[in-house]
Amino acid sequence: MLLLTLETTCDETAAAVVNDRLEVLAATVASQDALHRRFGGVVPEVASRAHVERILPVIDETLRRAEVQLADLDAVAVATTPGLAGSLLVGLMAAKTLAMSLDIPLVAIDHVQAHVYACRMAAGKDVFPCIGLVVSGGHTNLFRCESPTDFTLLGSTIDDAAGEAFDKVAAMLQLSYPGGPSIQRAAAKGNAAAYPLPRPLLDDPSRLDFSFSGLKTAVRYRIAGPGHTDFSTITLGPQQVADLAASFQEAVVDCLVGKAMLAVERSNLRTLCVGGGVAANARFRERLTATAEGAACELIIAPLALCTDNAVMGAIALERLKQNRTDSLEIDVRPGLVRGRPE
Repeated sequence: MLLLTLETTCDETAAAVVNDRLEVLAATVASQDALHRRFGGVVPEVASRAHVERILPVIDETLRRAEVQLADLDAVAVATTPGLAGSLLVGLMAAKTLAMSLDIPLVAIDHVQAHVYACRMAAGKDVFPCIGLVVSGGHTNLFRCESPTDFTLLGSTIDDAAGEAFDKVAAMLQLSYPGGPSIQRAAAKGNAAAYPLPRPLLDDPSRLDFSFSGLKTAVRYRIAGPGHTDFSTITLGPQQVADLAASFQEAVVDCLVGKAMLAVERSNLRTLCVGGGVAANARFRERLTATAEGAACELIIAPLALCTDNAVMGAIALERLKQNRTDSLEIDVRPGLVRGRPE
């Protein structure tokens, strides 16, 4: 079986061809970082227009590299939730068109759950049941994953996602977008203990939720004090920037590692799978690896190429196809973010 997967939930246009042995024949990602850099974040309308321009060339390039024709495809999968409405619609319309014209099944997938499945792709073995942690620009979520198709939300951010906080703090420090890589570079020369920043909710063992808005505000107060919004008028020395970046990064890492390991302890599961763009952060990977080893927990972190948005993780659709679970051409997108306490 040959599956074409499409990913357009935010600002990456991606496609991949995967077979039912989970072998990746080809994968393509067209990044929009350069388009959004001058705005300091993703602009939804800019993102959706870029997807319209890129989706067909990306599909064509992926099929060419996989040495596959459209007629060879057995199914098409697309992420339909969560994400930006306009971006999601571009991918879904492309997938529906292919499914209808080729008379093949359409499979709608959850983008966040697919980030956990990226760990399954990387591990080359079954990783379920496990605890799944997805950390990105839009999502910070903990799941109990009984199987690739059975996820239970354990906790999520109650305000900003971790990656969103990285972007906003980077802007305060006048670092480049995207914020994650620029803060990591600056932090490499800084002292993580230079500024005592809060670790919201970390000391609350009754909750598996996250909160980064207060941490972001604490950084703002360290830079300029309450009420100041124009950071362009403030000049920080290179060491101040490095120390603030390192202190902020360490606070985020403390929260992520602490809640993830608390979820592992409570679940009696010994496997932790971590994906999403923030999972590419070197300090986070280092701390998580050391902590998991000390707790005798098997840690599987998605490789760097599968941390940021990609279509390879869309291979999770094969799990639904095994169960004969497909979707009709009437399916719609479900935009938005995963927020709030689990029911």
